[in-house]
Amino acid sequence: MAILFFLFPGASEKAKVQAQSEISLTVNGKQFKRMVEPRLLLSDFVRHELGLTGTHVGCEHGVCGACTVLLDGQAVRSCLVFAVQADGREVRTVEGLTPDGTAQLHPLQAAFREAHGLQCGFCTPGILMTLIPFLEEKPYPSDVQIREALSGNLCRCTGYLKIVEAVRSFVQSRQEAKKAAS
Repeated sequence: MAILFFLFPGASEKAKVQAQSEISLTVNGKQFKRMVEPRLLLSDFVRHELGLTGTHVGCEHGVCGACTVLLDGQAVRSCLVFAVQADGREVRTVEGLTPDGTAQLHPLQAAFREAHGLQCGFCTPGILMTLIPFLEEKPYPSDVQIREALSGNLCRCTGYLKIVEAVRSFVQSRQEAKKAAS
């Protein structure tokens, strides 16, 4: 249990150390143990403590979706979650989409590339991490369902048309692979 109190200018090093909590979590399949301040956001933890800069920080209010990661398989805004809340849990970032840490793209990432579903790319990691659990839950969504799933992700560049086309292409590829396997 962490000791919480206000730190003032000139606070002793001992006081600063006491204001930290140890967390242990799994990120992209790797176990991490760190001492963190209770107020450290999960977005800042993955970016600054772990160097996983694919998780982008946009609005810092949970509105834009750029910082979306999977927490125990559910899409969450990492700017609204404290790192200590992830203690004992599993986090997956956009870097964790690549199969076994290879340079190979996840099929959804490849679909985005092929359909030109991104422009500047700032929102893309959050969109991908939003779509992964959505497509597991709804493997063959309609365009309306895709747009609804993306309603919490802001993209200022694309107008979403190419993003929806990329998802449709991914779904179609999945259907074709399923037919070929049977």
